Amino acid sequence: MSQATALPTRDAIVATARESIARGSKSFAAASTLFSPATRERAWLLYAWCRACDDIADGQDHGHGMSVVTDAPARLERMRAMTEAALAGKPVGEPAFDALRIVAAETHLPHGFAHDLIEGFALDARDWRPRSEADLYKYCYHVAGVVGCMMAVIMGVSPDDEATLDRACDLGMAFQLANIARDIEEDDRVGRCYVPEEWLVEMDIPPGQHMKPPFRRRLAVLARRLADRAALFEASSRIGTTKLDLRSAWAVLSAAGIYGAIGRKVAAGGEHAWDHRVTTSKAAKIGFIARALVEAMRRQALYPDSPRDPGLWTRPEVLPQRARTQR
Repeated sequence: MSQATALPTRDAIVATARESIARGSKSFAAASTLFSPATRERAWLLYAWCRACDDIADGQDHGHGMSVVTDAPARLERMRAMTEAALAGKPVGEPAFDALRIVAAETHLPHGFAHDLIEGFALDARDWRPRSEADLYKYCYHVAGVVGCMMAVIMGVSPDDEATLDRACDLGMAFQLANIARDIEEDDRVGRCYVPEEWLVEMDIPPGQHMKPPFRRRLAVLARRLADRAALFEASSRIGTTKLDLRSAWAVLSAAGIYGAIGRKVAAGGEHAWDHRVTTSKAAKIGFIARALVEAMRRQALYPDSPRDPGLWTRPEVLPQRARTQR
């Protein structure tokens, strides 16, 4: 059998990607159904690669069962090698990385964005911790903000439209800040902490002790701060939906509502926010999707074009140029 006939078809890889998003994120899976068929498939393909990279880095299965890994550098190099092969248009033999090969070729996805995501996993491989709020945002960009940029390209935004890409990045930042607030206890179990060290010092929480009962009330203050920061990025991202077609705007606004609710629930939970993992019910997701349709239809009136808040963190100036040149 020739190599050409032995390779999985695009339909087969899309089917595997669809299974990946269904297993890995019910929220993203629900929002993705609102895209047009072509955009939906490409979103699944991109998700499959992102999910696989995350699973390789953290020794988990579709985002579940995160464990301490002892061979982080080797995992990172394997991830890099397969990603580079995919970006070069070479068949990889791993469905998730062949998914990247397909979506990158179909959308002319800037390779610099993929490199930036891998750098986020490299930070974790080095056992990196954010010292300052700026460090926190840097990490959020690399593991989620850049995914927003890639999704924008998949939805038809030009890689040169920096203003819209910044808004797309904002949504990824909002998602990650909400995730960090929700997952503080889960991260602590594997020796990680993404709450900035300066924030912990400010609240007089000793290193490594933030999940201990005596400090839960102080930690809740910081979780609310994370949720408040997420809300600022989320609000900024909504303005960018005016540059999208109706179905893409509907999907984006649905996801914003669903993930925004997670941050708000963590904030409302106070010191008990981590007693149980915060989730969004199926009924609540349906409600957010319904409200997002109305919002998407009225988005031009609701979100008139306005300058982005200059005080809100944005991608470093070197990143857009690198993203444009590394294709």
